Amino acid sequence: MEKRSQFRTRSIAFVGLSVALLAVSAWITIPLGPVPFTMQTFVCTFLLLALSPSEALASLALYVVLGAIGLPLFSGMSGGIGRIMGPTGGFLWGFVLGGIALVGVLALAKRRSAAIEYLAAGAFLIVVYLAGWLQLAAVSGMGLEAAFLAGVAPFIVLDAIKIALAVPVARAVRHAVGNRRSPSPAKL
Repeated sequence: MEKRSQFRTRSIAFVGLSVALLAVSAWITIPLGPVPFTMQTFVCTFLLLALSPSEALASLALYVVLGAIGLPLFSGMSGGIGRIMGPTGGFLWGFVLGGIALVGVLALAKRRSAAIEYLAAGAFLIVVYLAGWLQLAAVSGMGLEAAFLAGVAPFIVLDAIKIALAVPVARAVRHAVGNRRSPSPAKL
């Protein structure tokens, strides 16, 4: 019983620290048109691979919810429902959907390897891009091609580099602290 309580306390601490890490990664912002460059792709991928699925998804969801209610967690130290509903909001809620996709790919894999983790990270990024791209087009009035060229294309190489770095960092952290990932999606 005491060990379970310690595990829960540790999980809550990991989720809280993860939300803080996501906020800091959003505050490192370089404007590149309607969608800013941030370190969120790196941090999301890292968290999804380093934490248990429930901790990682809780972190992403809590980050989006806290930002949506107005805490200044998003890029430019902003927050509010207007950011979620605005042109770049699809990228934010896309983190949660992309996280579900990443966890799903890992759950389907018979064996976990670096190649599977890169594949899962790619699925995460595709879902984030799709959500962000479609909302950018819908809210801004841009056509699909213009929204893709403004909101996705400039980030593909940069995000691929962030993922290329996040996977080995997450693997190293998991190895250093012991593999804490749940063995099955039933524990989500």
